[in-house]
Amino acid sequence: MAELSGTGGMVYIGADIGGIKSWTLDYTLDMLDTTDFTDGNTTNSQRTFIPGLSQWSGSFEGYKDGAPQGLGFSSSVTLKLEEDGTYFWTGSAYITGLHETTSVDGVITITYDYQGTGELTESTG
Repeated sequence: MAELSGTGGMVYIGADIGGIKSWTLDYTLDMLDTTDFTDGNTTNSQRTFIPGLSQWSGSFEGYKDGAPQGLGFSSSVTLKLEEDGTYFWTGSAYITGLHETTSVDGVITITYDYQGTGELTESTG
């Protein structure tokens, strides 16, 4: 498998969001414990599990000059996370946090946290 450069990454909410320099996506699945008394009758017996609900969340970070300031917290947005122009993830999400970082020796950045709602679609071009 060939490695991909992150230079083609983008974040879209309607249109591309200028100034964004990185994004993360965490896609997880809850595992439900189905271990019962018969499973636990022997020493060192193993737990058993079944899949439950999935969820996705993450963050994106950009420079304050280019990153949008007005992303609201009260309504969902259509979020598209692009890796390289042909491979991307799309879904509805809520912006759940905004974190600004300012330092004397750096560029001011803003990080946005999001929580996905509903299905996350994966596309390979």
